[in-house]
Amino acid sequence: MMTQLQNFVESQNLPREDLDTASNNPSPENASTRREPIKHLLIGSPKTVSSTIHYLQVIGYASIGDWSPLLPTTNPGEVMSILVRQILMP
Repeated sequence: MMTQLQNFVESQNLPREDLDTASNNPSPENASTRREPIKHLLIGSPKTVSSTIHYLQVIGYASIGDWSPLLPTTNPGEVMSILVRQILMP
């Protein structure tokens, strides 16, 4: 399971130049902030993971298309999905 997870998480990183631009050229009002990735991982039955993804869209947190496809884990009947967001950090 960790190999699939690590491969997916590594593939979701922003291009280095995007991170450099965000940290080296902050706007004057945000001179002390920077963007950092936060990774959300859902693990459970396909129904539970899908339901949670849909709920997070309903409450406006993340669109369904922002999540990875459901990926099987090493446990029978269990899947995972990953969401990577960039958040502003002071």
